Amino acid sequence: MSINITKLINAINVKVANADSSDGLVNLVRAQELGRMANDARDVQTLPSYNDFYTADSTNEGEILYAASEKEYYVSIWDKWMILTDSATGTLSQSSGPSYSFQGSTSGYTSGGIPTFNIIDKFPFASNANATDVGDLTTAKNGTTGQSSADNGYTSGGYDPGAAAVHNVIDNFPFASDGNASDVGDLTSGRYNAAGQSSSSSGYTSGGSAATTPFMNIVDKFPFASNANATDVGDLSVARQKAAGQSSADNGYTSGGNAPPISNVIDKFPFSSDANATDVGDLTVAQSDVNGQSSTVSGYTSGGSNPGLSPFIANVIDKFPFASDANATDVGDLSVARYAPAGSQSSTVSGYTSGGREPATSNVIDKFPFSSDANATDVGDLTVARHTSGEGQQV
Repeated sequence: MSINITKLINAINVKVANADSSDGLVNLVRAQELGRMANDARDVQTLPSYNDFYTADSTNEGEILYAASEKEYYVSIWDKWMILTDSATGTLSQSSGPSYSFQGSTSGYTSGGIPTFNIIDKFPFASNANATDVGDLTTAKNGTTGQSSADNGYTSGGYDPGAAAVHNVIDNFPFASDGNASDVGDLTSGRYNAAGQSSSSSGYTSGGSAATTPFMNIVDKFPFASNANATDVGDLSVARQKAAGQSSADNGYTSGGNAPPISNVIDKFPFSSDANATDVGDLTVAQSDVNGQSSTVSGYTSGGSNPGLSPFIANVIDKFPFASDANATDVGDLSVARYAPAGSQSSTVSGYTSGGREPATSNVIDKFPFSSDANATDVGDLTVARHTSGEGQQV
């Protein structure tokens, strides 16, 4: 990809010419350095995502790369990839790296499930391979939902049929090493079969079911920076359980689920403020017991069940845009129809569906691409067949 070097240099020159005391010496020197490097630049290499960049160092000083997923230009300077933003007003801004991305680049995780397990499974994104057992939740449970920070995976809520207990526990396990989870907080009330979402700073648990409230509309939020209880920050547009969760950079989404009746609603709520969700679109077909995946630009809902349809188990992969409020479109099929996932995960390039019911309990890990609309393929197995764990985790 070619870049308009003349426009970039002009923007830098405007920045330097208009510099005042508020810009500081460091920013002025940076602008001058970028100008020198832009004069030497000719072509720009395009890579799928910032996570695909090679290390910035002295050997590639001044090189400019374009990250397709983030839609940003980066320049290698001072052993960092710095964002270049050339606005219509002719100004130039810089930052030290990309904004938080929900997607992972290394591994996906599936935790808990039916039969009632405490197992935390991990499988690689870089290759098609089986999962390995890398730790345990604080207690065996199913109907959990997952969240992901940059450093840790979270599992919130759940149900233990052996103890007839609905959990409010928020579990946390590290990505940096394989280990057991620890109890780091509580939801505002015990629930299971909820949907999970993640911003850069907080985990969200939306909807779900409780012992005396089979269909909940509560959106809970808990912080990643510290171990703390969740707070109730809003409501879904309709109370539901067994919905899918998706996360963009700015909003959380809850799609499908059992309201009742079975729902096709796509709800959206903001991460920037505590507020209720709004109905922003419809799935192609109403589905419960669904999977949720997220690219940087689209949300996906895969599989599911609806007793009113024939067949009642779905293999459909739906996609809806984050940039605008719109209905979903059918963009592919899972390798086999299934519902009640053991986990759903999102890498920077692919969506994953792990486990579920066919109606037999499955151990299959399916993968489908974000770059094109296509069917999923079977790329591996969980350590044990299981279902009903909601969203998984990724790093």
